Amino acid sequence: MSSSSPTVYSISLLLSLALIFIFAPEILPSQNPFSSPHDDLDDLALFNKALRSVHGDGRGGHRRLRISRLATKNPTPKIAFLFLTNSNLTFAPLWDLFFRGHSHLYNIYVHADPFSAVEIPSPFESHLIPSKRTERASPTLIAAERRLLARAILDDPFNLYFALVSQHCIPIHSFPFFYRSLLGDNPIRAFGSQPRHRSFIEILSDDPNLPERYAARGENAMMPEVPFDEFRVGSQFFVLAKRHALLVLSDRKLWRKFRLQCLNLDSCYPEEHYFPTLLSMADPKGCSKFTLTNVNWTGSWDGHPYTYEAPEISVGLIRRLRQSNSSYPYIFARKFSPDCLPPLMDIADDVIFRD
Repeated sequence: MSSSSPTVYSISLLLSLALIFIFAPEILPSQNPFSSPHDDLDDLALFNKALRSVHGDGRGGHRRLRISRLATKNPTPKIAFLFLTNSNLTFAPLWDLFFRGHSHLYNIYVHADPFSAVEIPSPFESHLIPSKRTERASPTLIAAERRLLARAILDDPFNLYFALVSQHCIPIHSFPFFYRSLLGDNPIRAFGSQPRHRSFIEILSDDPNLPERYAARGENAMMPEVPFDEFRVGSQFFVLAKRHALLVLSDRKLWRKFRLQCLNLDSCYPEEHYFPTLLSMADPKGCSKFTLTNVNWTGSWDGHPYTYEAPEISVGLIRRLRQSNSSYPYIFARKFSPDCLPPLMDIADDVIFRD
């Protein structure tokens, strides 16, 4: 029996490799030039591990029991802040003021492109996650955001909300204001009401460029999984409830389409398409369809929004950036040039963090 073991193992290994070659094109299409099959399989293992950490054996009762025990042990829900960057975190000092005194209510995770010259200041450098290459007009930004979600879910089961921000984002309200807006003042209730938590993500169906964006990978490339009438666009930056973060990690169907190579780079911004489309198709009523990040698209160029400069920083600007046409206020804003940091720090305590 023992003498045949090496033979059995060899046959099993050959069969496994054969199955990978046969089914890998269905699971991990090879049309993405920005990532390797090894990267994709590595991410898939990470996402599955994060899902198992929550769902356990997959039975709903197991999950509810686990959440109940967690809530009894420590009833303090947290917000995970996901920083996605390919340049220096210029505004780290401002974010440090935003977080100060509330370390028990948040976690930070930083995905920094390892192919860019990025300097991550302390204490943010201690929150770096294993990261991979990112490129505009490619699905690598989607992959990076999913990677951040998975790491945050694995790291702390008390992370109930996940806020994605960029290196050009700044807070325009205090942390307590943001925390209460999402979770209220009753931690036990926050755990028990997770199925009712809403996600804050822009979801648009009337964008004038929708046809061009839909066809960016080819005329019929998105069919049949994503019909045109279900295709949506929106802002890249979001605040997701935990159930929606898990939905993103479990998705395979839409990811196979949105990871296809773009043919028309002028209309292809996968990270602005994938999340709005997936959540709109899966749970439209669970999303506010509104982003909490104020972005000024006046005078935008090459897909970039308006960039605020230091002379524009004022009390009036912060107050205007907070205003919205929705019942939800803006909590963050972008895009700011590095020279904005000194004037922002000057008004941080008296204006930005005074709600």
